[in-house]
Amino acid sequence: MRAFQIWRKISKSDFTFCKSKVITRFLSSHPVPEAWRRPFDPPSPEFDWLYLCDDKNRAAIEENIVNRKGVGDINEVISLWKTFQKEKDVAKKESLLQQLNEAASKIPNRTSPASPIGSEEQAECKGLFGTKKEFTFKPQSVMEIGKKLNLLRTSDVGHTTGPRTYYFLSDFAKLEQALIRYTLDNILPQGFTLVSVPDILNASVVEACGFRTTGDRNQVYKLESNRHDNPLCLAGTAEISLAGLFMNETLTTLPKKVCAVSRCYRAEVSRLEEEQGIYRVHQFTKVEMFGVTQNQGGDDLLLEFLEIEKQLFQNLGLHFRVLEMPTQEIGAPAYRKFDIETWMPAKELWGEISSASNCTDYQSRRLNIKYREENKEDGVHAETVNGTACAVPRLIMAIVENNQQEDGSVVIPEVLRPYMSGQTHLQRSPLRGKLTFSKGKYAR
Repeated sequence: MRAFQIWRKISKSDFTFCKSKVITRFLSSHPVPEAWRRPFDPPSPEFDWLYLCDDKNRAAIEENIVNRKGVGDINEVISLWKTFQKEKDVAKKESLLQQLNEAASKIPNRTSPASPIGSEEQAECKGLFGTKKEFTFKPQSVMEIGKKLNLLRTSDVGHTTGPRTYYFLSDFAKLEQALIRYTLDNILPQGFTLVSVPDILNASVVEACGFRTTGDRNQVYKLESNRHDNPLCLAGTAEISLAGLFMNETLTTLPKKVCAVSRCYRAEVSRLEEEQGIYRVHQFTKVEMFGVTQNQGGDDLLLEFLEIEKQLFQNLGLHFRVLEMPTQEIGAPAYRKFDIETWMPAKELWGEISSASNCTDYQSRRLNIKYREENKEDGVHAETVNGTACAVPRLIMAIVENNQQEDGSVVIPEVLRPYMSGQTHLQRSPLRGKLTFSKGKYAR
């Protein structure tokens, strides 16, 4: 009887009856490593206490906080530091250290002397590139062109994805892949290593990179906490994932340059009419550059990244400008930041397509990224730099609007044609356009 039951289970290709036994035997003979059982333990931040808590620097730090949108309280940091130094009780000292780290984490990075003081209006143009296209007709938006050629769908998608999302169809989808391959083919020969990164990250890593995961104004998507031992988030940029790659590392050769192609998830919203469509969306594909370099080497690497971005966009035939961003437009982790804006002819405005930032040791002090200088045992905190090589939706928006023809066709930039089988113009998609719903026999 027992043999017959086993034969029946095997004949039905149902091996679940033995899986549990095999797994049990494997686990009993191969115990789970202790490291797998422990929750994620982020490195303790190593702030520059000598600088932050020196009364001589208080006024300069206060001024920097005011210039950087007023987030952070250096007086609280100094007060907690003094109390911490005097406290003898171990438990109280531990509690004070947590408060101290929390207060210090809100202090923005120092600001480069090259950065203008003030709001967006104070941004300084550092260069104008390419030629502005002159049209003999009223240029259409990427939304209008995408709809006519059936290459873009942003309406009737709420049933699958919700607002601020999109479908690229046919040649728009091919154009996305062409941009990615073109970008990688141009940056990898310049010393970058390609990395495939995770999209789900521990909240502490996101925070360590300077992105707030709590509060009403954060742009981070968080996963349900009851399903995980640690708070997890969706990555808003591969910068965070790539920074995490170097966490707790002490490097011996610098600089390290890596890049990644990833989906980016952002909970940002905008009611500005010019930012509708695919300009500001909840998820998109991006090619990100990230670098780790020695102390005081961040600005040199930043300028190197900026030159790469400029060359990429010049070869695409775009008309763009490079802006040195002012203090209120520089995020907390950055010391210096450049934005690149291209001309969007349909709405007659400049739209951001890229940025590059030098974060000096802001991220490395929170993620324990160090390098060892020659003949020295102690590690030194490295500097990190990031830059956007290709933000797909905005580049497609710029390329399509600037290369449209009066007959409604769109010319593909010459450098992208090898990645689209030699195709010279975008073609209408054969896929159906607007979805229609009919009441089925078994409708709920």
